[in-house]
Amino acid sequence: MDSWIATRLPELSLTAVIDILVVAFLIYQVAILIRGTRAAHILIGIIVIGLVYNVAIWARLEVLQSILSGLMPYTAIAVVVLFHPEIRRALARVGRKRFGRSARRRESIEEIMLAVGKLSETKTGALIVMERNIGLRTFIESGVPLDARVSRDLLLSVFQKGQALHDGAVILQKDRVSAAACFLPLTMNPSVSLQLGTRHRAAIGITEESDCVSIVVSEETGDISVAVSGEIEKCNDLKRLRERVLGHFGEVKLIGATDETALEEAAEERVSRREKAFEQ
Repeated sequence: MDSWIATRLPELSLTAVIDILVVAFLIYQVAILIRGTRAAHILIGIIVIGLVYNVAIWARLEVLQSILSGLMPYTAIAVVVLFHPEIRRALARVGRKRFGRSARRRESIEEIMLAVGKLSETKTGALIVMERNIGLRTFIESGVPLDARVSRDLLLSVFQKGQALHDGAVILQKDRVSAAACFLPLTMNPSVSLQLGTRHRAAIGITEESDCVSIVVSEETGDISVAVSGEIEKCNDLKRLRERVLGHFGEVKLIGATDETALEEAAEERVSRREKAFEQ
């Protein structure tokens, strides 16, 4: 019996082990990619149809087999159409450069943090998108071009209630405000809470399309949230928010406690000087 099994099973070589590990890794990546999305339910449906087809062959159900076999040639097209958001996201991740993350000046980060803190304090709705490696030109072109240096005052003026640029998102490229009032795609993830409004859904949606970082301020509660890779998290602590943003841009290890305090003091001093100049 043992000899019969030994003759039936192929020899497990190093190449076979590598092959199995690669296939397992790809299956895992696909599962991570579609987890919590509509594609997961669609994939389950496709698997069920495949099982039914194999059962039809085994049970010699000729009518059912002929119907399903007629649908098989169109399966590839159906997969591309149904899974095009996930396929696009996967290809973008594969093509993303892992080296040389986007350089972002620390002063610009501090200006953003000061603006977000003030927006949260006044309960002013805002959506700030920070570009990383995958370009956002398509979404930038949907808004009003600014091409201005990032500053607390500029961000506060853009999101001031009643202003023409208040609605929509601000997109930042490195230390520049590229555009305001930009239209962003809304997430279609069914697992996202129904309590989240359009601004939060747009913050999640744009991070599903690219590797950017989105910061959103709730107009109702003033709560601050950060969205990355299709996931959103409430983050009212500005220090923790700063660490999250710096971490995604690969600069968190470059900042110590002394440097962080110095940056905060310098940013506050710049704001104080501008306010005094405005009063004069």
